[in-house]
Amino acid sequence: MKQVMSWVAKVSGVALTSGLLLGVSAVHAADVPQGPVKPDVKAGALLYQQGDPARGIVACVTCHGEAGNSALPANPNLAAQPHEYIYKQLVEFRPKEGQDAAPRRGLDGAPSVMTALATPLTEADMRNVALYLAEQPLTEPATAGHEDLMARGQKIWRGGIPDKNVPACAACHLANGAGIPAQYPRLSGQFASYIEEQLKLFRAGHRANSEMMIQIADRMTDADIKAVSDYAAGLR
Repeated sequence: MKQVMSWVAKVSGVALTSGLLLGVSAVHAADVPQGPVKPDVKAGALLYQQGDPARGIVACVTCHGEAGNSALPANPNLAAQPHEYIYKQLVEFRPKEGQDAAPRRGLDGAPSVMTALATPLTEADMRNVALYLAEQPLTEPATAGHEDLMARGQKIWRGGIPDKNVPACAACHLANGAGIPAQYPRLSGQFASYIEEQLKLFRAGHRANSEMMIQIADRMTDADIKAVSDYAAGLR
């Protein structure tokens, strides 16, 4: 009897080890957490270009231009922006559960126009569109428009404003403004007026989805913001 029990124990041990390596058994396969599903770029392209009227989703191309290359400074360029960043912003345009206001709000704290546009999107929609945009080239980058602001903008971008404890923008957004995927957005080629508006929204606390940027912008004057925004737009 002891030999039988010993054999059973050994077999059970082998079965347990095999189960761990192969995913346990068919009975428990449904309980094993599945990894994230890779975004569908084709579905993202279709949603971006055509929207989904049946679900109340407006085509993104209407405001952000062909393949994320916007023709209107009020609407940012999204082409070549890291998909993690685009996804994060879409999520934060919507109020969190149990809250009335979204982390990203517009002028004077009013709901952003993007709140209504992002609300019908599913998790998959947001990830699909984000990856589609990240894979598009930025063919129509914005440029700097004020030569008289270049020196001041460059100084802030590269060295910050030490006496105000404002760090160099390049520390997070890199020297060429390309940003760091999953951490900081690309600012090179973005419209200067759009960057300026966002910094002022951070400073006012209306764009409340980055405590670090709220603190940094709070220590900057309008002139600081305008100069560094214009410089960032011209980076390549």
